Amino acid sequence: MGEERDGVPLTNLDQELFPSAGATKRDLVDYLDAMSGRLLPVLRDRPLSVIRVLRGQDRFMQKNLPKYTPDWVPRVTVWADSSHREVTYALAGDRRTLFWLGNQRAVEYHPALTTAGSPHPTHLIMDLDPPEDGGFDLAVAGARLVRQALADAGMSGAVKTSGAKGVHVFVPLTGDPAPEDVAAAQRAVAARAERIDPALATTAFIREDRHGKVFLDATRAGGATVVATYSPRARPGTPVSFPVAWSDLDRVTPADFTLHTAPGLLGDRDPWADGMPAPQTLDAGLIAEGHTIPVARVQAMHEGKRRARARREAEGEKS
Repeated sequence: MGEERDGVPLTNLDQELFPSAGATKRDLVDYLDAMSGRLLPVLRDRPLSVIRVLRGQDRFMQKNLPKYTPDWVPRVTVWADSSHREVTYALAGDRRTLFWLGNQRAVEYHPALTTAGSPHPTHLIMDLDPPEDGGFDLAVAGARLVRQALADAGMSGAVKTSGAKGVHVFVPLTGDPAPEDVAAAQRAVAARAERIDPALATTAFIREDRHGKVFLDATRAGGATVVATYSPRARPGTPVSFPVAWSDLDRVTPADFTLHTAPGLLGDRDPWADGMPAPQTLDAGLIAEGHTIPVARVQAMHEGKRRARARREAEGEKS
C-alpha cells in the first residue's frame, strides 16, 4: 500500500527529487506539509504555474493543468493573449492540492500577480539580479537602492531572497490600481534607484549593456509571475525563497535557506506576513514618471532589430 496525506495518494517518495537536489520526493512533501500554513496564504486564489522535474527529464514550467488532474483540485480558466488560448490553472488554496502538486514533482510555485478574476496587481515588485560573476551582496546593494527610491516616494516594502542569486522587493498595494499604472510605477522606481548609484545598478534590459552592474528588473508585471515566498527552487541543494528582515540582509546568503533548514529557522513564525507593510496607494509621481519610460521588453526588441540590421549592413560593406 502506498502512503497518503489528507487522502492524497503519494508515490515513489524515496526517489531523488532531481540530480543535485540533495533531497528526495519525501523531503519535498514533508516540506510542503510543514510549511503549508505559510505557503498557502501566498498562493491562495492566484492562478498557479509550477516548475516540475520528472525523472530523467529537464525541468519544465506547467501552466495548464493536465487532463488527469483530479476533479477536486480547484482551478480557474484564463485567456492567454500571448498564446491565444484558454489556460486552466490550479488554485492552490488547501493542503490536499499542495500534496497533489508535490506528488507530481512540482518543485517551484509561481503564483500570478493578480487574484483569480481580477486584473489588478496586488503588489509592486522589483527583482534585483546580480551580474553573472557577481555575488548576492550586489543584489542586496541593489535592493537597498530600491528601498531608498521607495522611501523617497513615501512607500515601503518587504524583501526576500529569490532562492537563486537575487532579491525580490514586494510593496503591497491598496485599492484597484490599473495594471499599466503598476508597471509604470515599477519602471520609475527602477529608474530612480539607478540614478542614486549608476555605477552599481542599471535598468538595461539587454544583458550585454549591463556591464557588470546589478539589473533592476521592473518587468514583473502583467502576465508575469514571481516565485512564491517559501517556494523551493529546482537548483542544487534545493534552496528556498525566504523572507529576510532589511536589517539582516548583509548577514545571510541564499544557501542559508533550503528545503531542509527553512522550517527549523521559522519555528511558529511567519516573517513574510509579519514583516509586510500595510497596503499602500501608488505614488502619483511614480506613475507619471513611469509612463514616460519605454517598456523594457519592447524597447529591447526594437534595439535588437536595429543592432542586427546594423551588423548586416556592416557585413555587406565588407564583402
